[in-house]
Amino acid sequence: MSTPIIPNLSIAIIGLGYVGLPLAVEFSKKYSVIGFDINTNRVLALKNGEDDTLQTTDNEIKEHPNLFFSSDIEAIKNCNIYIVTVPTPVDDLKNPDLKPLLNASEMIGRILKKGDLVIYESTVYPGCTEEDCVPVLEKASGLQYNKDFYCGYSPERINPGDKIHALPTIKKVTSGSTPAIADIVDALYASIIIAGTHKVSSIKVAEASKSIENAQRDINISFVNELALIFDKMGIDTQEVLEAAATKWNFLPFKPGLVGGHCIGVDPYYLAYKAKKLGHNPQVILSGREVNDQMSSFVANKMVRLLQQNGVDKPGAKLLVLGVTFKENCPDTRNSKVFEIVHQLASLGYQVASFDPFANAQEVQAKHQIELITQLEKYDGIIITVAHDFFKSLDYSSLMNTSETVIFDTKSILDKKIVTARL
Repeated sequence: MSTPIIPNLSIAIIGLGYVGLPLAVEFSKKYSVIGFDINTNRVLALKNGEDDTLQTTDNEIKEHPNLFFSSDIEAIKNCNIYIVTVPTPVDDLKNPDLKPLLNASEMIGRILKKGDLVIYESTVYPGCTEEDCVPVLEKASGLQYNKDFYCGYSPERINPGDKIHALPTIKKVTSGSTPAIADIVDALYASIIIAGTHKVSSIKVAEASKSIENAQRDINISFVNELALIFDKMGIDTQEVLEAAATKWNFLPFKPGLVGGHCIGVDPYYLAYKAKKLGHNPQVILSGREVNDQMSSFVANKMVRLLQQNGVDKPGAKLLVLGVTFKENCPDTRNSKVFEIVHQLASLGYQVASFDPFANAQEVQAKHQIELITQLEKYDGIIITVAHDFFKSLDYSSLMNTSETVIFDTKSILDKKIVTARL
C-alpha cells in the first residue's frame, strides 16, 4: 500500500446514511466502491436509485459504474480499504452507545486481511478508535495492529440538507496510525476533497477536533437559549436584543432554538464521558447540554401561556406544530426535540396536529407514535418549530381559527408583525 492512487484500490463504505452515501458517491468517481449497510431495505432502495435522506440525487447514485451496494459481507471481503460511517448515539442515560461502532468493527475484523486499512469517520471521544475499536479488530481478525493492518481517522463533516457545503467543498481533517499511513489517508481524501485536507499528528487529535467542533456550537447556542429564558421573564424580545448586539463587528450571531440532530445534541456527551473517565468534571459542556435539553419544555409551556393570554386556552383547543425534523429543508428527525413538545401539549389535553413536508410519516409514526397530517385546517394555536422554506410562504391567516389564534414563531422566519411571539 505504497500509494492510495492505484488501479486495484477497492473501498468499502460501512453504513449508508447521511455520511456514508455521499462519501461512497464521491469516492466512486475515482475508485471502485461498495456501499455496505445491514439495512436491506436501504440497500434495495439505493440499488433502485432512491435516497430518502435527500443527500444525493437519483442520477448521482445511478451514473457511477464503479458504485455498488450490498448487505452481504461476502461482497466486501476483497476490499482493501474499509471506511466506517455508522451512527454513534447515546443511551437513555446520555452515555455513549458504541454498539453500532463495535459491531461494525467486529464484522470488518472477520474479513480483515494483511495490508488492509480501516478508516473511521463516526464521531467518537478522543482515544475511542485505538482503545475500543482496534482491540475488536485484532480479536476478530487474529491480526496485529500496525503490523498486519492499519487504521486512520477522518471525522465526518456532513451537514444534512446543506446543498452549498457539500462533501467535496468541506476541508477534511485526516490522520493515521503511523506517519506513513497518515500520508496515505491524507492523499486518499485529498483526491476527492477540492477544499483540501488538514493532516494532524495522531488519531486522537483528529477525534478531539471533531468533539470540540460540536461542543463549541452547543455551548454557544445554550448561551443564547439561556438569554431567551431570561428575557422571556423580562418581557423582552430576544431576537430584537440579538439584532441590536449584532451591530458590533465581533458579536457571534448564534440564535436560540431547539437543539437536535446527531451532532450537536449528542457528541458533547461523548467528550464529557471521556473527561469524567479521566477524573475531570466538564462543567461548561454539561451545563450547556442541560440548558439546551430543557428548551422543548420551555417552548411547550410558553405556548400554553400565550394561549391563555389570548383567551383561546379552551378544552381540546386545536394546535398545529409546523415541522418535526431537527433542522430546515431536511428529512432527518434524529433526536428532534419537537416530538417532546408534541407529546407534552397532547398530555395537557390539546388536540395537536403535526405537519412536515420533509419527514417520513411512517418512520415518525413508528418511532414517536405521532401521525403527520397531510391537510391543514384552522387552529387556535400554531407553533413554527422548523424553518422549512415551505413554511415561509404559507398563508397564515387561512390557518387561524379566530383573530386571537396564537402564532408562536420559534425560528423567527415570519414578519414580526404577524406573529404573537418569537423565541
